[in-house]
Amino acid sequence: MRRPISARTRIAVVIGHPVRHSLSPVIHNAWIEAADLDAVYVAFEPAAERFDAFIEGLRGGQVIGLNVTTPFKARAFALADIPDAEAKLVQAANLLRFPEDGRIEAGSTDGRGQIAALTAAGFDLAEGPVVVLGAGGAARSIVHALRGHGVKQIRVVNRTLGSALRLVDVDPERIAAYRWTELPAAMADAAAVINATSLGMEGQASLSLDLNAAPAGALIADIVYHPLTTPLLEAARARGHRTVDGQAMLIGQAAPSFEALFGRPPPAVDVRALCEAALADPR
Repeated sequence: MRRPISARTRIAVVIGHPVRHSLSPVIHNAWIEAADLDAVYVAFEPAAERFDAFIEGLRGGQVIGLNVTTPFKARAFALADIPDAEAKLVQAANLLRFPEDGRIEAGSTDGRGQIAALTAAGFDLAEGPVVVLGAGGAARSIVHALRGHGVKQIRVVNRTLGSALRLVDVDPERIAAYRWTELPAAMADAAAVINATSLGMEGQASLSLDLNAAPAGALIADIVYHPLTTPLLEAARARGHRTVDGQAMLIGQAAPSFEALFGRPPPAVDVRALCEAALADPR
């Protein structure tokens, strides 16, 4: 049974714009209840122009921390006093903590979430080139996590080539940048293709790719989880590709976030089933 909320209840947040679709409260509140913590996890959707003021107002620990989603990850990093090594590398943060000393701590767990999703699907990170679509905060975190796990070649495909080229500067031997029009060449011998953009998310433009250039054995992953079966994954499954949906990454990145916020690993709960039920009944 959920504890009553009181003045002692610890509050954690997911923040984005939009964020009403977020399943993070479903995941974290299930873990909170199973761990019998006096805490609650809620979603906030401030106006973009009020984001900085909102975050500054949380200094001092009235809210213990929050997860950050689109479009605030780079701004969250910029406001942090103590970014961890991964956030510094990515120059974005999807996790902020507010200790009582008034400082803001920042971290990035998106890349770890994607690695967890890929390995759970049986993907061997040494299989071959991995294509990452996008160069935003989530994409950068995924690229650096792939580097850290020994992927020998990472191809970043982005509509703005300059953003992709900034990633190449970090590791030019293993990271290559491609224009969007060069996507077929990037996919030609890829072992995996990961959509790390918000394209395909409900309310956003659709992502339509010609997967004919990808090898039949390539794994196709999408970080979008609303809808769970995106047009990209639907097309990939029709061609017989292995697929990884965005819910797998969401849960994968939530676990280290929960531990950072509450000081313990999440308990064993089938949160995927809870997320699927929430998507089926979005009330």
